[in-house]
Amino acid sequence: MSRLKVTETFVSIQGEADAVGWPTLFIRLTGCPLRCVYCDTQYAFHGGEWREIDALVETARGSGVRHVCVTGGEPLAQKPCLDLLAALCDAGFAVSLETSGAMDVAPVDPRVSRVVDLKTPGSGESQRNRLENLAILGAHDQLKVVICSRADYQWARDLLRERIGNDKSAGIECQVLFSPSWAQVEARELAEWILADRLEVRLQLQLHKILWGNEPGR
Repeated sequence: MSRLKVTETFVSIQGEADAVGWPTLFIRLTGCPLRCVYCDTQYAFHGGEWREIDALVETARGSGVRHVCVTGGEPLAQKPCLDLLAALCDAGFAVSLETSGAMDVAPVDPRVSRVVDLKTPGSGESQRNRLENLAILGAHDQLKVVICSRADYQWARDLLRERIGNDKSAGIECQVLFSPSWAQVEARELAEWILADRLEVRLQLQLHKILWGNEPGR
């Protein structure tokens, strides 16, 4: 039976992407090959415990919620993650995946909502972006960009205009979400930049951090 190294499972309010606001079971897998400067889950880089996929599905069944988010770390760094995602979908859950954008998302079960990061220079990991993922994302996926500075915003704006155009009808199908990096960019600042450029992106605030700050397991 396939197994995965898991840092934690917990139920909270989803703070990001299209499932924002829903009570959600989070399955946080251990390990990540990236080291983003704003990472708030460094405790998931190491440790964890081995859990079988069937046991994780049973955890989801006992959680009392319909939404399940598989996150990390970088969940796709563990190959059996693909099996876990499919098993959760088979069990009838609304499943989302939070991934760094440094991994190939093509093999992910199409029933899964893929939330894929586009790493900015301010993250320290922009060289790890797999830009070929942009063409793979569909209507129920999201592309997330965490903005650390005005320079980050301009970089992301220009890349999106170059790669997918400002006209969404001519670009990728997925939603593009711009988030201010916690304690680095004010949300109002980012909102003003987006409005000034009439940029076809969605402003996203991290609801869980508004509610609970950086408290682990939230």
